[in-house]
Amino acid sequence: MSQVVGNTALAYARVWHHVDASERVLGKLAERIAIVLMGKHKPIFDPSADCGDYVVITNARRVKVHHTMFPGGLKEIQYKDMMRRKPDEIIRKAVSGMLPKNKLRERRLQRLRIFEDEDMGVFQHNILKRWEDGTLAQPAPQSKAPSA
Repeated sequence: MSQVVGNTALAYARVWHHVDASERVLGKLAERIAIVLMGKHKPIFDPSADCGDYVVITNARRVKVHHTMFPGGLKEIQYKDMMRRKPDEIIRKAVSGMLPKNKLRERRLQRLRIFEDEDMGVFQHNILKRWEDGTLAQPAPQSKAPSA
């Protein structure tokens, strides 16, 4: 019997999630990503511990923006200009705004990888979970082959 009290290293194991941002609304997408980076989707979540996962986002150029007509502040850089220059920065700023403002924020943002198009380079080998509709779906159960 184990003498370990509390969560072990296996409980804090990090998983790589893939998100296709094409035709997704920026605010809702950033909210879901922030939840995964914080680790709130895990049963071992603790606000003082960094137990979140990695997130890889592709197709950052194709994200949609929805205006709720809520009066905002002065925008120094327009969305269309930012999309031309640095489309990954739009998603990064949105996710950064959704994360808690504490010492863990920068470390959580380091686990976010954003790509402008489909190509994600060497990170494609790390992906364990994919988001099809923006939700955190459980992996499909694998069918067992009949034994002979």
